[in-house]
Amino acid sequence: RRAQPTGGLLLVTVFAMVVSAGCADNPVSGVPELALISTEQEKKIGSEEAKKVEQQMGLLHDSRFVPYLNQLGQRLAEQSPRKDVTYQFHLVDMNEPNAFALPGGYIYVSRGLLALTNSEDELAGVVGHEIGHVAARHSVQKISKQGPFAVLFGIVSGITGLVSPLVGNIVGGIGDFAQSLVFSPYSRSQETEADKVGQEMAAKAGWDPAALSIFLHTLGREVDLMSKEPRKPSFFDSHPATPDRVAKTAEHAKELVPVNRAPISPTREAFLARLDGLVVGQRAANGIIKKHAFLHPDFNFFLQFPEKWQVENSPQKIVAGAPDGAAAVVVGAAAEGNDPFDGARAVEKATKSSDIVSKTTSVTIGGLPAAHTQIEADGRVKLDITWIAYGGLIYQLAGIAPIKQFEALQPVFHSVAHSFRPLTTSERANIKEKRIRLVKARAGETIEALAGRAHSSWEIEEVAVANGLVSTDSLREGQVLKIAVEEPYESKETRR
Repeated sequence: RRAQPTGGLLLVTVFAMVVSAGCADNPVSGVPELALISTEQEKKIGSEEAKKVEQQMGLLHDSRFVPYLNQLGQRLAEQSPRKDVTYQFHLVDMNEPNAFALPGGYIYVSRGLLALTNSEDELAGVVGHEIGHVAARHSVQKISKQGPFAVLFGIVSGITGLVSPLVGNIVGGIGDFAQSLVFSPYSRSQETEADKVGQEMAAKAGWDPAALSIFLHTLGREVDLMSKEPRKPSFFDSHPATPDRVAKTAEHAKELVPVNRAPISPTREAFLARLDGLVVGQRAANGIIKKHAFLHPDFNFFLQFPEKWQVENSPQKIVAGAPDGAAAVVVGAAAEGNDPFDGARAVEKATKSSDIVSKTTSVTIGGLPAAHTQIEADGRVKLDITWIAYGGLIYQLAGIAPIKQFEALQPVFHSVAHSFRPLTTSERANIKEKRIRLVKARAGETIEALAGRAHSSWEIEEVAVANGLVSTDSLREGQVLKIAVEEPYESKETRR
């Protein structure tokens, strides 16, 4: 048994930590605080987590909105009380309304959140709030609060327990995303502080600080609207839009006077025009989930998963989880080429094994060359792995289950793997996605009438919430509203 430090030694240890870490005034509060993580360490952590966000959540680099978001963010950052980090602004490919900050100045806004904004002032309030968290070092203070990656994708946490180091090398990281940095809640005082700092920055940059309160009210309405539906973690969880918070931000805005500076978008209509064409819901470019099937129009393949299994899609892989969390199927690209055994060789290299290829057999699935094997991992988990060569890629379909349950689940894994096939012409033609489109109202027209005329795929109440209106409002001539319209997906050239 290791000896416990005496009281004197403990004091010396703590003192050494304090001397090493140092004390510094918080950029926002001005109060001296113990900085256990240096700015350089914070930047390194942020950089590492930012790579995971891009890999596992996906960023929209090619969106025309990205340069605008950066321009708005940098204008706010000029007013930040903290200048020792470089602020970066990204649009995350996430349908849930969300905005978050990572240590070191990485600020993210989701496309789902943009769908709820109605003015540049509102967006400035949200981005300013996130800058406020970085400025006050709140994101650093959250690092110690770790949470399971499973929560991010909604897959039951039992799957994460199946991922041993060996399994992780085979299927990739399912449990390696420090999602606490994104979704763990801030304290009430931290939220209040970030609200104030964000509003003050917005006012100094020329935007209306009261717009944050307006947007929080919209968020609150969206929470109410979606409360009966299952959803992934979002801005609502880490930034609760309570009536008290809405009231506090509205009150604080009265104390601030915006500087006289022209906005980037001269009018509300000009701001909304930037949202025209934004995808809401699933992006077909990532592949879409229809009931329990997965269809990818760009890579031209189809997969069928078991009923009642929860299917989630990320940029790197598709994960399907059994209802009880006791098993999973993970699908991704293992290698490039036309030889399915290259998938087995890639796993052999990743796991530093020498017998995977020798235990792999050739099979044919849907007329495609494939290979199959089974691997036991760490004496408690077994994998059923199929590699399929198609379109210049080797797809890996790995079924994972505890050894005791593996035999019963093996037919399920076999069924999923053997459902892999090219899309039919009609399947590809029928893939659609919802995009924001702008519609001008007619004098006295109701939201219901406008939505029907424009063939909105949003329900009436969602149209009202997304536009900051009440569903019974009468509209004025020329008033611009956002709606969602289901449109055929224009597929990129399919890789064959």
